[in-house]
Amino acid sequence: MNHRERKMLDMLKKGRDHYGVVAVKAEFEAEGTRPDELLRLLDLARRADLKVALKIGGCEAISDLLASRLYGIDYIIAPMVETAYALSKFADARDKVYGAEPTDTQFLFNLETEATLGALDEMLPIARARLDGIVFGRVDFTLSRGMPRNAINASEITQAVLRVAEVCASNDLDLVVGGSVAVEAAPALRSFRKVRLDRFETRKVIFDGAAAESADFEDGIANAVAFELAWLENKQTYYQAIGAEDQARIRMMRDRVSAAHAGPIKSVAA
Repeated sequence: MNHRERKMLDMLKKGRDHYGVVAVKAEFEAEGTRPDELLRLLDLARRADLKVALKIGGCEAISDLLASRLYGIDYIIAPMVETAYALSKFADARDKVYGAEPTDTQFLFNLETEATLGALDEMLPIARARLDGIVFGRVDFTLSRGMPRNAINASEITQAVLRVAEVCASNDLDLVVGGSVAVEAAPALRSFRKVRLDRFETRKVIFDGAAAESADFEDGIANAVAFELAWLENKQTYYQAIGAEDQARIRMMRDRVSAAHAGPIKSVAA
């Protein structure tokens, strides 16, 4: 563990102890987390006594689920599930990899488009019987309505989340809210909490829902943002080192290739 990673670990512990942080998150989907990155995140999370959430690549991403089981992931999220059929495929994939019996791992699906919201009533029987909850992705949902990204805290988006919160409350499903959670999201998060809000998340840090009501909410978000910045900087340094590690040998081999193409020097008689 390098110096920056030790600072990141301190941030996670501080988040756990003071700001309601309960987990960290990676994505095989849009973020494209590589195996070595996931292993570093897992190490940090376990040292900080936090859980790990992973968004897999699709509703039937069997290889991702196999990896999730190998790594001991706590929360698995399936993205872009827009129909009851797609949700049934996710539940079937879960049963294939994890078995039909209850496990310590929780399985949730992303509600991130207007289409999914429209199909929610048809999806509920499957979710209630076979899965654990819903992650409301506010950014993609907002964009799916043809609204700009910065409209995620608009009243119509908040009302859509509240509708889903009511559904989760009445069907005993966890509700997790994401989508650029920042300081400006506090009023919306607190309104969700009055109905149901189990967790909320930034890109890589997941908070207990109660943290939305904390007087330290802003400090908690600032700590999460600092962690994410340190994560990206550490990642950049790591891959830059890998990219440069063979430079000396590459120069040597290029010199050899140039010498070989030049051929032996022939003397010319006077």
